[in-house]
Amino acid sequence: MRSLLAGLLLSLLTLAPASAQSPITIVVNFGAGGSADRMARLIAPGMSEILGAQVVVKNTTGAAGAIGAQEVARARPDGTTLLLTTTGPMAIQPHFRADLPYRLADFAPICLLGDAPVMMMAAPASGLRNAADLVARARSGNGGLNYGSAGPGSIPHVVMVALSQQAGVPMTHIPFRGSAEAIIALLRDDVSVYADLPGGLRANNLVGLGVMAAARTAEFPEVPTLREQGFDLVYSIWAGLYAPAGAPPEFLARAEAACQHALRTPAAIDGFARIATPITFRGRQDFATFQQAEVEKFRAVVQAAGIRPGD
Repeated sequence: MRSLLAGLLLSLLTLAPASAQSPITIVVNFGAGGSADRMARLIAPGMSEILGAQVVVKNTTGAAGAIGAQEVARARPDGTTLLLTTTGPMAIQPHFRADLPYRLADFAPICLLGDAPVMMMAAPASGLRNAADLVARARSGNGGLNYGSAGPGSIPHVVMVALSQQAGVPMTHIPFRGSAEAIIALLRDDVSVYADLPGGLRANNLVGLGVMAAARTAEFPEVPTLREQGFDLVYSIWAGLYAPAGAPPEFLARAEAACQHALRTPAAIDGFARIATPITFRGRQDFATFQQAEVEKFRAVVQAAGIRPGD
């Protein structure tokens, strides 16, 4: 009897590792406290419910999101490592850096989470209230006006280069590791303007100088568009979830369902509203098509702007 119990216990111990579900890590390639980080933490509990495993968030920052993306591109495609990234690393960096340490083919799109127009923001104490104020100050400063970004080749960088070119005035680019750092710099007056997802506007009592949308938004009806102010600039920032290429199709299907479920939870709905980012779910196929269109769009934008890594 004793040998039978010992054999049963040994069998259970042998089976335990195989039956236990490994934790799933969502790598966010920008800093803690930023919009991408907050999105990941909002969807993690809901995804865990469907995937049957703990979902944790890890921030891997640097090189405008390229370091975190590289980490996931090189991860085992076993469903335990995912990437949550915004537009830049997927749609801009491939045209911006010849030495990019990953390829778009290294990733399998899972779902699009949200999409919001770019908001150009300033600190209340700056005295800036609109695009004309910004351009006038940049012109008087002869290039000495600083603007922040989430890194070279990020959307906050690209849109300000486009504004600088349209206005015909030089501005100085100051890159940071993510939106949280850039907003802190804005509040400290280390930079005069920052253009990114609009979530930081009300949370930090910032001033909206202009929204880069085709029309004023329902969330910020008081903020005029850049087009209204004489600049034809329409840009949005989206966030999406990816797995390493080669992940099993059955896992990708489950992850897509988990993403959709998570975005329907009250916590996610409320949280995305707080960061002023409309939930915009796209499943795997639709997201892949959408991403390809964005890649082509930003190829033209980067080439037309003549943006280089040193800008």
